Amino acid sequence: MCLLLAVVTLALYNPVNRHPFVNYDDDRYVTENAHVRQGLTADTFTWSLTSTEQANWHPLTWMSHALDCSLFRLNPAGHHFTSVLLHAVNVVLLFLLLIWATGRLGPSLFVAVLFAVHPINVESVAWVAERKNVLCTFFFFLTLWAYGWYARKPDWKRYLAVAVLFVAGLASKPMVITLPFALLLLDYWPLNRVRADAGSNEPPTFPWSRLALEKLPLLALSAASAAITMQAQQAGGAVRSSLEFSFGVRLANAVYAYALYLWKMVWPARLAPLYPHPGDSLTASQVLPAALALIAITAAVWTLRERRYLLTGWFWFLGTLVPVIGLVQVGDAAMADRYAYIPFIGIFVMIAFGWADLAEHWKLGFWPAIPAAVLLVALVFITHRQIDFWQSNYDLWSHALAVTQNNFIAEDNLGGALILEGKEEEAHTHFEAAARINPKDPMSRSNLGTYFHTHNQLREAVAQYEAAISLTSDQSLLAQTYANLGVAQLRLGEDDEARKSFDKSMRLNPSLPNSWLGLGLLARKQGKLQGAIDDLTQSLNLQPSAEAWFELGRTYEQAGQVPMARGAYEQALKISPDYAEAQRAADALRQPKN
Repeated sequence: MCLLLAVVTLALYNPVNRHPFVNYDDDRYVTENAHVRQGLTADTFTWSLTSTEQANWHPLTWMSHALDCSLFRLNPAGHHFTSVLLHAVNVVLLFLLLIWATGRLGPSLFVAVLFAVHPINVESVAWVAERKNVLCTFFFFLTLWAYGWYARKPDWKRYLAVAVLFVAGLASKPMVITLPFALLLLDYWPLNRVRADAGSNEPPTFPWSRLALEKLPLLALSAASAAITMQAQQAGGAVRSSLEFSFGVRLANAVYAYALYLWKMVWPARLAPLYPHPGDSLTASQVLPAALALIAITAAVWTLRERRYLLTGWFWFLGTLVPVIGLVQVGDAAMADRYAYIPFIGIFVMIAFGWADLAEHWKLGFWPAIPAAVLLVALVFITHRQIDFWQSNYDLWSHALAVTQNNFIAEDNLGGALILEGKEEEAHTHFEAAARINPKDPMSRSNLGTYFHTHNQLREAVAQYEAAISLTSDQSLLAQTYANLGVAQLRLGEDDEARKSFDKSMRLNPSLPNSWLGLGLLARKQGKLQGAIDDLTQSLNLQPSAEAWFELGRTYEQAGQVPMARGAYEQALKISPDYAEAQRAADALRQPKN
């Protein structure tokens, strides 16, 4: 059964291994992250333990990406395969956990297959930057495994194993802070630690107060992780204030999002990598039915509480979503498919074990397996289609715009995808659309600045860059925008202002290639040729680009180092064969002098 689950999962997600990195966080986590790109070294290990980049503390996630860079460099196939492999392992672990805890093969297998093939999980597996999700779930399942081992014979050594694995999960992604409460649910079912049954072979039984007290050390770890995460997210500018989203708006969105998650579980269509927050646009006709549905399901599972898996599954779904349901609003999303990776297990348990019990009660024999098989086949086809949307940035964001409304982030990223394809004018349309949808969107302002910059409209570019800077506290975006602003100011002859912009960029991110490129251009302009060569070389060490090689060639030429200049121009042409300026410069050096 384990082999079957692994093969099915790996086969279903095999197309992902041919996909590229996407232009949404993959750059920040891998392709443009200087620490990660150097591989798993002692420096990367130390940095991972202390870094709160991307508004999170998740050192094991950083180490995972760095290890992939050591093994596969920047070949996306290797990075994707690691995520797919982790998902397959998670599927097998979930199956083993359920069958060992319940002793029921059929429903345990059905839960695992639902987890393996449901389309809602595509985002967690197909998106390299979401490695943290599959990785933290891996440690989450291992923690549950260790807890089951501890529950059979409680002692401090087994409890320590639970705590260590829990810390590993928190160090992968802090969403698993709800684990102590999830363990209480597992005590209720399937471990049955709260049921007194004399002479049974089940684990020891205890009162609720004893079981809650047992979880206090784990709860302390959750609290510490929550404190670190909030500090990191506030420092990164990810937490939205009550002025942006009042508590009433957040509560309404949370209720509506719970209902939408359930709907997407039942009808997994119109899935997107980002669902824009509705703000205060939700109406009572949307929120009230959602609230009534949640209340009705809660009442139903309470009425049927003799089927303990119903209460455990339902409160597992409600509880594990709490950190990401939006009561503390982080970012601009109303909800996200990736957030359902662990919570949906609760719903899958309700479906699988409930269907199995109904079939047994009605003595249906083998017949219930037929609709179950039809459902799984349908989910496989939908998942295959959903995976296809991740095969290119253009497909991903075009689909996102087709299935969502007022999605300024999708507009920004589709514009970025078009830039990569050389379609600047089409991209400009999407950048303008993003700015219209959200005038306070710093990314669209920065993108518009780049568009004006490349079209020699430098004053307009500077205005857009300055607008972007005033609208964000995201260090990564600020560093990049300051670097671009510095280059524009340098071309305008504002050398002092350019130096200030480059210095600000370097303070925010000393590993940004554009900052070193700008500093090299400024040094060359001031006649400091050796300094310019050093700065341009540092830019190339961080990220080789045709522009940096060309500028290094020009600098070598000015310094009279003709062979070095010729080599730099040739490197620029290797990266960009149609780079006309580099070709002319190389040809000029080949011509004999009179």
